[in-house]
Amino acid sequence: MTSMQVLSFVVIALMMIAFVWGRIRYDLVAAGALVISVAVGIVPVGEAFSGFSDDIVIIVASALVVSAAVARSGVMEVAINRVAPNLSRPRSQLILLVLTVTILSAFIKNIGALAIMMPIALQMATRSGVSPSMFLMPMSFGSLLGGLMTQIGTSPNIIVSRLRVELTGESFTMFDFTPVGALLAVVGVIFLVLCYRLLPERRRENASIQEAVAIKNYTTEARVPEGSSSIDKTVGDLQKLGGGRLMVTSLLDTNGRRRTPFPDAVLRQGDILILEGEPEALDKAVARGGLTLSHSRQESIQDEARTETVEAVVGVNSRLIGSTAKELLLFDMSGVNLLAISRRETRFTQRLGSIRFEDGDVILLRGPVGTLPELLQEWGCLPLIERGLRLGSFRNGIAPIAILLAAMAATAVGAVTVPVAFFTAALMMVITGALPLREVYSRLDASILVMLAALIPVSQSLQTTGATALIGTWLSGVASVLPPYGALALILVVAMAVTPFLNNAATVLVMAPIAATFAGGLGLRPEPFLMAVAIGAGCDFLTPIGHQCNTLVMGPGGYRFGDYWRLGLPLSILVVLTAVPALMLVWPP
Repeated sequence: MTSMQVLSFVVIALMMIAFVWGRIRYDLVAAGALVISVAVGIVPVGEAFSGFSDDIVIIVASALVVSAAVARSGVMEVAINRVAPNLSRPRSQLILLVLTVTILSAFIKNIGALAIMMPIALQMATRSGVSPSMFLMPMSFGSLLGGLMTQIGTSPNIIVSRLRVELTGESFTMFDFTPVGALLAVVGVIFLVLCYRLLPERRRENASIQEAVAIKNYTTEARVPEGSSSIDKTVGDLQKLGGGRLMVTSLLDTNGRRRTPFPDAVLRQGDILILEGEPEALDKAVARGGLTLSHSRQESIQDEARTETVEAVVGVNSRLIGSTAKELLLFDMSGVNLLAISRRETRFTQRLGSIRFEDGDVILLRGPVGTLPELLQEWGCLPLIERGLRLGSFRNGIAPIAILLAAMAATAVGAVTVPVAFFTAALMMVITGALPLREVYSRLDASILVMLAALIPVSQSLQTTGATALIGTWLSGVASVLPPYGALALILVVAMAVTPFLNNAATVLVMAPIAATFAGGLGLRPEPFLMAVAIGAGCDFLTPIGHQCNTLVMGPGGYRFGDYWRLGLPLSILVVLTAVPALMLVWPP
């Protein structure tokens, strides 16, 4: 082993440890790995920023813009809502939702497909009186399966297409992924529809509309105003107004000094209370106790007829993450009032405006009618309960669908390459007004693009230093006693095992060159092994942290970390058992 190979292994190992540790954002980890690689000489200075001009970055960025335009159009909401009234049984609704998000994910980014369908699923759950947990995780897994069907469905497919060009001079086409991907999607959807009961039901009895999103408790802030019936009453008295489903977690006097909220603590005029409880209990306590919400902000909105209230989930790439309502000047800048916040298994004692938003938080907002839809898009939040709120308008729905179909047709017949087709499609989305220009750059998800651009030269260092050949030789020795299907299964399982701890794009960039070298060492074709890496990286069903789709549904579905493997482990095994023979048949090694 040469010194350059050792350095390459060390950089990759440190990068993977940092990814798993999770304390540093993945784009910063990738950028740091690139700088170190250049410093130690395993990436030439002239190649350091070659990733920023790579086709992968162009395709992913363009796909994000196209997905955002399709989501904004509202066409899927209108189509589903026309069918939904005829579906009253939860099983039928589950079939429709999972099928729709799976098919949609083949043509737009799976996170975008899930974002379109989540509000519809929550509305169906409310009408049917079932927990959203019945729908949301199967939909998330369906979106991952749907992404396997086309080249643009998910980032791993895009990346292995580029790597195949380097190895063989020929790229995978748009629908080379379809035979195996479609089979996996069909098998997976059947499993999800039949076996969703493996999931524990996350709900309470007699759930109201507000509780239908499986939120156990909201945290809100209230003040004891002049003339309040709660003055000179105790904390215990106030908690009784909530029927035993309310707790005062913090109490501050008019000077901001904290007082311990013992049950016998007496409430005084001007006291600020941090309340935690079920939505109905909070409503009762505030109304019967004569309290006002969120200091004077509620009183600042004079005409209630001109305001609306919406529950929304903070998306994984929301601009709110890491900031507080106070720092963002939420009310002063937008006229929107933060009424309450909910975070799974978290109890807040600080004031509402001082809580830092995290992805998956469920927030209750009140603001002027007509402005909330645009603000939620700008902030990267998704509405949970429909109250006259829609992310898009159907009148603009035809243009983005037509543009998407044209781009796919152009690539399918070989008229243009995928990067050119989807860059043009993204441009047309803006020109036609399907996506306003002011939203384009906020939709590009710079953290993912920077991570990809930085990881491309870092991952290539494994090849240029001969490290991938070395690993391939080691794996070939391990698999020398295995038949071809055993070697293929080994690569698929390794990729699937690594993905929950790394970004799926990072998994492909590291694993694909190793898999190709591994195949060469065994005298086999690289194509089925590259496909196996893409499938393994695209199928993270075991944790809520490995893929954004799984993270997105955790809060609204009321899921716990350990819920994912209940449905995900048997699905992962089913994927391996189905994918290996399918790959052997479609792409003989």
